[in-house]
Amino acid sequence: MDDASAVETLSAYSGILADPDVPGRSGAAIHSGSSGERALQEKYGTISRANAFYNHQVLDHLNSLMQDFISRQEMVFIGTANGQGFCDCSLRAGPAGFVRVLDERHIAYPEYRGNGVMASLSNIAENPSVGMFFVDFFGSTVGLHVNGSARIIDVEEVASPPSRFWSDIITREPTGISPRPERWVIIEVQEAFIHCSKHVPLLQKLDKGIHWGTDNVACKGGDYFQAKKAKRLSEELAGSEGKQATGLEG
Repeated sequence: MDDASAVETLSAYSGILADPDVPGRSGAAIHSGSSGERALQEKYGTISRANAFYNHQVLDHLNSLMQDFISRQEMVFIGTANGQGFCDCSLRAGPAGFVRVLDERHIAYPEYRGNGVMASLSNIAENPSVGMFFVDFFGSTVGLHVNGSARIIDVEEVASPPSRFWSDIITREPTGISPRPERWVIIEVQEAFIHCSKHVPLLQKLDKGIHWGTDNVACKGGDYFQAKKAKRLSEELAGSEGKQATGLEG
């Protein structure tokens, strides 16, 4: 692909992801903060500290050090919300490099077989805004926030425009994972910034056998929290209201 075609492809992809109605920091205003941030900074007297952080630490792309940091990580926490604002935070993991750095403005991560709920993906389908948090628990204890706009790519779409620009990077199989991804999520980076290390614990990594994509209950942790037989509070409330309505409860 020549440079002109590459630029055209990237522009097309950015157009698909961009949504001017999504609130938050974006575009030229990336370093000025959201209206909510500014209101609280004024209320609590942190404007000067916030300005220093915006100006010195927040980028609208991934610089080379950030790209290298991501390529070394084996996990990432991903925050999403649906169209009504109900939130979910989930973990994605894999061998180092499972999150692919496509270029300074785009990264991608694989979706493997899970519990079938599709909590994160369904949120992305309604609201493409995502917050990703990478953290190095085993070395620097530094974290990296990457916020952006996400799009779900089915496996058969990887070789099609506009994602074909990165197809060779996306389809490179990471060492140590046998099942193939069922789909990919590509994120257009809107902002990236450090999470300081002062409160992040330094952990020791131990060996653990990973059963990628398994449906084995024991390997998945079973009913660890014994939720299967637990009553839902909504059921108890409905039962109590029913008794009161029939006069069975004094």
